[in-house]
Amino acid sequence: MRLKCEYSTDKFPLAYQMLVVSLIKEALMRSDEEYFSKIYNYKEGKTNKATKNFCFSVFIKDYKKEVNIFTIYDRVIINISSGDYEFMIKLYNGLLKIKGFEYKGFIINRIGIDLVKEKEINKDNVEFTTLSPIYIKDKNNNSLDFNDKKFVKELNYIVDKTLENFRGYGLKKELRFKPLYMKKRVVKEEIRKFTQNTNKSFYYVNSCVGRFVLEGDMIDLRDIYALGLGFRRNQGFGMIEVVG
Repeated sequence: MRLKCEYSTDKFPLAYQMLVVSLIKEALMRSDEEYFSKIYNYKEGKTNKATKNFCFSVFIKDYKKEVNIFTIYDRVIINISSGDYEFMIKLYNGLLKIKGFEYKGFIINRIGIDLVKEKEINKDNVEFTTLSPIYIKDKNNNSLDFNDKKFVKELNYIVDKTLENFRGYGLKKELRFKPLYMKKRVVKEEIRKFTQNTNKSFYYVNSCVGRFVLEGDMIDLRDIYALGLGFRRNQGFGMIEVVG
């Protein structure tokens, strides 16, 4: 299930990930506070750090890139995908209740929220393109380039965990990843704890974007398409689209 959320604004942060995360949290709280608490809070008021069953991407139409912001001349489109229908229905209902949203001085106003039809996957070899960058790391938290010999191994690891969290079991078949037109992308993120610990304003994530072929079990590929690919999916990474 996919949502296309369009907003008007005159400016948007270059490190926009936390704005979108905050919008999603606010929508879930307005829709069902008990449900929000279940997936985002842990016992004794602690934050639940477990991965969530969604991913998102941002597309900005007609803009000028400044130092730390985008000056917007048209609109901002936030795409959200999940295989969890309960999550998406509650999110959809909550987003409809938010006409305007403010985050650290940035204000976005809702234009429209639409359901987007997913493309069908009926084979075990599919060409995808990234809608948001793919981030893969090793066990030492080192970012991996798509040409790195460890890339596919760690990709299989995180996808297996993602699927197990979502449906109760992991990959049915090991994935094969074939880059077609891929390139590196450094993503700028604003993370409060990182800033507090380092006094640095931004955290930089080495990731990759482009087109690739993913080969595996057809059911796995369908769920990966819905949930996203790689690490940090809930923070604006790993949303993919079927080519064709």
